Amino acid sequence: MHRYLPLSLSSLLLLPPRGDKYGLSFLLGGMGTVLDSHFLALTAIVTVGYQFLFFVVTALLKFDKVTDFAGSTNFVILAILTLVVKGSWHFRQIVLTILVALWGLRLGVFLLMRILQWGEDRRFDEMRNNLGKLAVFWIFQAVWVWTVSLPLTIVNASDRNPSIKPQDVIGWIMWSIGISIEATADQQKLLFKNSPANKGKWCNAGLWKYSRHPNYFGEIFLWWGIFVASTSVLEGAEWLVVFGPIFLTLLLLFVSGIPLLEESADKRFGSMAEYRIYKNITSPLVPLPPAVYGRLPAWFKVAFLFEFPLYSRSFPHEGRLN
Repeated sequence: MHRYLPLSLSSLLLLPPRGDKYGLSFLLGGMGTVLDSHFLALTAIVTVGYQFLFFVVTALLKFDKVTDFAGSTNFVILAILTLVVKGSWHFRQIVLTILVALWGLRLGVFLLMRILQWGEDRRFDEMRNNLGKLAVFWIFQAVWVWTVSLPLTIVNASDRNPSIKPQDVIGWIMWSIGISIEATADQQKLLFKNSPANKGKWCNAGLWKYSRHPNYFGEIFLWWGIFVASTSVLEGAEWLVVFGPIFLTLLLLFVSGIPLLEESADKRFGSMAEYRIYKNITSPLVPLPPAVYGRLPAWFKVAFLFEFPLYSRSFPHEGRLN
């Protein structure tokens, strides 16, 4: 059949008639279906390729200022790509794509501008001359992007288009609250650190008075919102996309988020009485008034508010308040 491809190209590619303005969508949709109906392979290939490109730049040029930008913008690429490839343009798909794209662009630009202003990324001090460690970091970033994007990927790949349900609205509201908290916290910390009067101090202004990591709370909350808004189209094994927000939550709670920052802050400020008080009366994640959090029993903080012993490994216990 391939010998007659020039004569039957439109039929083989399942394209509509020549004048159909949706021809490109049909073509891309066919390409996506060849890979897999849920776009899991497509998004994996694109993510690996995109991250590999930036890995090569980082490895060859020792330039790591684009690392966070590469991760954040990868979400945008996957969101738009899956929407266009499917080509069904359901309202739910468009809304969630816009929400993820706005988050990725906002965070990517913010982190890029911040690192260009502050200089080198300290996370890479031990990686710049170790190709193996650097490769592991970029592999992990690719896994992070692909996994956390799963709810949107499945929504954009779905043929189901039920009417707008309460979980859609709830999810959109959760996203709005989450990104507002994350963006506000990021800006407040940036302004705090840029003030000469705050040199050598930890940030406890604005939202940081109520949470030691309000930006992470906002990010976790908004991605759970994306998942909630995706549930109206999920069926059967598709519910496994819940692993996306779970993975993000576990990552920030136990791996590359809060533990590393808590250890760094404890080493820098742990000998200061004011910091010890701040840490004991300020929630690690969920924003709460210090007067409330400081009076809660330790078991309640651990069980419901994520105050894990892991966050005090470098804390000077002789000065810790109970």
